[in-house]
Amino acid sequence: MTLTQLRRRDDGSTLPLIFFYSVLSIVLVLGVVAATSLYLERKRLFTLADGAALVGAESFDLDDVGLTPEGPRAGLHPEQIKRAVADYVADNSRKEFTQLAVEDASTHDGRSATVTLSAR
Repeated sequence: MTLTQLRRRDDGSTLPLIFFYSVLSIVLVLGVVAATSLYLERKRLFTLADGAALVGAESFDLDDVGLTPEGPRAGLHPEQIKRAVADYVADNSRKEFTQLAVEDASTHDGRSATVTLSAR
């Protein structure tokens, strides 16, 4: 076979490659966009949970502050934490979360608040 005959047989072979790489690049871009969106939503939910935990940790009454050998300590009550967290989430959760729920709002040691949120 001569060089001219080989060139004639090679006509049109780049079209499938262009199509394949175009589809591959579109899938790759859509995957990166979806992963970025999921990451940002997770960060927003963590920010809301951090704020709710702070509100829960500050939900004590001044009458509940007692003196300990380490200094003054506030006594937290799970009922107060649940009310404060529910109010905070209701006031600060915009329509960016679907099916936002407070899974847990309590205290394990009476000194700190733990908040678990979930959303779809």
